[in-house]
Amino acid sequence: MAGEIPDLHAQERTGTGKGAARAVRRAHLVPGIVFGGDKEPLAIQLPYNALIKRLKAGRFKSTLFNLKVDGHEDVRVICRDVQRDIVKDLPTHVDFMRLRRTTKINLFIHVEFEGEEECAALRKGGVLTLVRPEIELVVTAGDIPEKITVDLTKMENIGDTLTISMVDLPEGTKPTIDRDFVICNISAPSALRSQEDDEDEDQADEVEAEEVAAEE
Repeated sequence: MAGEIPDLHAQERTGTGKGAARAVRRAHLVPGIVFGGDKEPLAIQLPYNALIKRLKAGRFKSTLFNLKVDGHEDVRVICRDVQRDIVKDLPTHVDFMRLRRTTKINLFIHVEFEGEEECAALRKGGVLTLVRPEIELVVTAGDIPEKITVDLTKMENIGDTLTISMVDLPEGTKPTIDRDFVICNISAPSALRSQEDDEDEDQADEVEAEEVAAEE
């Protein structure tokens, strides 16, 4: 289970309708609704600045939150829609869905790399490049992995790439992307690449000189 599920604080909203929603926005709050989970929908309101900060951080719709509303039990939710002003592009309403433990959702899971000291490609002077520090997976809400562990000892040579098919994923999870995408690769150091480029240019010059001589 993931150890860090962020809290999202909200208050219960008493009024409904357009007039009440406008009053909420004038108070620098954003109206919202929580639905699903075999319970009645709950009208809520969130602090505008806190919501904007969450939205700017990215991946708001693929983050599992622990919703805390005064007078109600904490509940795990995921955002299903953020309605925005068509002119200012600012949030005007947020929809959240309650999750059962068996609910399947898409979440970005952090990738942790291990085996760097034993990695043959790195010991040869290669440089590790992270292509995907996070992987979007289909997971079960009640059994979310804290991280995905990637074993770098599988990479033996400079130029090797490590793809998702080479990673042992936790049981019950699967990537949201069907193709065998790259997670990381090991490239040559920049100095070595420059040297190789110079050698390639020298070889090209030699070949060109030999072709000219042959034509003469």
